[in-house]
Amino acid sequence: MAWTWLTLAGLFEIGWAIGLKYTDGFTRLVPSVLTALSMVVSVLLLGLALKTLPVGTGYAVWTGIGTVGTALLGIHLFGEPATVMRLVCIGLIVSGILGLKLASG
Repeated sequence: MAWTWLTLAGLFEIGWAIGLKYTDGFTRLVPSVLTALSMVVSVLLLGLALKTLPVGTGYAVWTGIGTVGTALLGIHLFGEPATVMRLVCIGLIVSGILGLKLASG
């Protein structure tokens, strides 16, 4: 169950990272509230996952999911560059996440 909590925490991390773009410096109420809520949910779910998982593994996977998801959505939603080097680096992060999952059982 810890890996489920951790995956959901990472998805909410993507939500708040992307949400920051829509808050316009926290001047827009609805995006700001949704972003703050997503931050809280993400950290709470991470806390649940860390009851069982090692903190280093949990934190690395949480930030990795957030990083990969935010980078890919940045490319899709905001027209950020999708260079070969950038995509290779995103792939390396995914490899690291999978490696940590395999190493922790």
